[in-house]
Amino acid sequence: MSKTTKSPKSTPSPRAGRGTRGPAMLGSEILVKALEREGVEVIFAYPGGASMEVHQALTRSKQIRTYLPRHEQGGVFAAEGYARATGRAGVCMATSGPGATNLVTGIADAYMDSVPLVAITGQVPQHMIGKGAFQETDIFGMTLPVVKHSYLVTDVNDIPRIVKEAFYIAQTGRPGPVVIDLPKNVQQQRTQPVFPDQVHLRGYDPDRRAEDVALHEIIGLIERAERPVLYCGGGIITSGAAEELRRFARATGIPVTTTIMGCGVFPETDPLSLKWLGMHGAAYANWAVAEADLLLAFGVRFDDRVTGKVEKFCEHGTIVHVDIDPSEINKNRRVHLPIISDIRYALRRLNALLAERPVQKKFTAWHQRIAELKAKAPLRWQLTPEALKSQHVRDHVRGDPGQVILPQEAVALLYELSGGDAIITTGVGQHQMWAGQFYQFVRPRQFITSAGLGAMGFGWPAALGAKVACPDKQVVDIDGDGSFLMNIQELAMAHIEGIAAKAMVLNNQHLGMVVQWEDRFYNSNRGHTYLGDPHRREQIYPDFVAICRAFNVPCERVVYRRDLRAAIQRMLAADEPYVLDIITPYTEHVLPFIPAGKTVQEMIWQ
Repeated sequence: MSKTTKSPKSTPSPRAGRGTRGPAMLGSEILVKALEREGVEVIFAYPGGASMEVHQALTRSKQIRTYLPRHEQGGVFAAEGYARATGRAGVCMATSGPGATNLVTGIADAYMDSVPLVAITGQVPQHMIGKGAFQETDIFGMTLPVVKHSYLVTDVNDIPRIVKEAFYIAQTGRPGPVVIDLPKNVQQQRTQPVFPDQVHLRGYDPDRRAEDVALHEIIGLIERAERPVLYCGGGIITSGAAEELRRFARATGIPVTTTIMGCGVFPETDPLSLKWLGMHGAAYANWAVAEADLLLAFGVRFDDRVTGKVEKFCEHGTIVHVDIDPSEINKNRRVHLPIISDIRYALRRLNALLAERPVQKKFTAWHQRIAELKAKAPLRWQLTPEALKSQHVRDHVRGDPGQVILPQEAVALLYELSGGDAIITTGVGQHQMWAGQFYQFVRPRQFITSAGLGAMGFGWPAALGAKVACPDKQVVDIDGDGSFLMNIQELAMAHIEGIAAKAMVLNNQHLGMVVQWEDRFYNSNRGHTYLGDPHRREQIYPDFVAICRAFNVPCERVVYRRDLRAAIQRMLAADEPYVLDIITPYTEHVLPFIPAGKTVQEMIWQ
């Protein structure tokens, strides 16, 4: 999927087509003007020697607001949050060397989760490239495995074309990150730019459409099936196909399960919903797929967290895979009917064909079986004897088991008090899984999480980016204490920029997901997974209330269950950034749980 380009020396490139000629400007000013022409209103950018020319130009922009993160990783995650909430490319910028390398995790995250992102990096002057200059790194080469496309700008006249191409590539087909590496001397050169009106990229065809014969074959398979399941992923969201999917599911009566990236494409409150499947997905979703005789895989990539032992995934069913990216076809799971297509087009056309050729089956017996599976293993929580014995609980609820706050209950209560309407971001770990399990998502772009890369520290800056994109929506980061701490410096950006996102930290003083694996597979031997102060275990460390106070961000700690409801209400009512530190037991495990490389038959679900 990755491609790279070093801009040829031409004035202008013939690929640009017709365009609009502007007045003479510096390269840095041309870049800003090109961003404005792409409709950019927000950029998350941290300045340095190799990018300060662009920052100077940004101060004169009347369209683009620059948000100053306190770490480049916070900036790229915020840009991702913006992109995931809107579907438009998020934009971030950093200086050369360490500034650029601090973007790499976010670029990789965007690549894994197919997020449109344009990452701009300053670079040392051209004559110093390759000479080990101060703050020089080959970010062009370093990011090759994790970009959709890269540019190293060598001619100031190419900036308008490159920017237009970058946004086109990032936002079309299977979206992804594009890097523009801009040497400082190019930023300082002056020319009269030509801003292209169109993009012409030879060999790049993002508009792939299924043929009717293949779509008729899908309908034929549905007519012959007894136990069909729709398995849908983030491709539905990126293509804007959620409404078409809902029409298709209701027209056919096929139950729908999603990946974590697909949460919200189908309302999880709908009777046809199986929520999401996989390692920590609903047990009934995993069982349904195991029993299915037809699996319609739309906009998914059969990742290992979904399939477990991949050759056993839907072992006895016919599998149809519709995806826009040919490289995903048969990459992880061989399928019976592969179709390369934009999923929105495929679903829209399927709905049109169904209007002419409606499916007569009602799948009544299958729906009854699904209801049995849901009743057998609903998502629920229960205070375990182990939790009551833990020193963590004894110290902080003074031995009163009725006052223990379980993390699952906290998420469910947030869902209730927010009316199910909040945009939820997460870090990575147990809290991420509980957020997916106990908040009911009813629309696309409501659940923003680092799924493929699993990058801790994602949740808080992503919440800030999402709130910037959707200022009228309630945005809450459900986080863990370990993950929240990784980009806690972005409390400063939240306060200074007035970004009223909220963070609900489920604080168990441990790396909870790793602890769960230690408990299951390593005889509970702790391999450096305790995050608190071993010398003062009776205290909660670090003190998030004190840290937030230093950033002028309100924070409240909740220890007792009786105080939780009112505390969440206060958090939601705040018109400024707010952190709620909720003390929970570290002994809780995320269930269901299919261990890595295992099958549904080996699922731990109670």
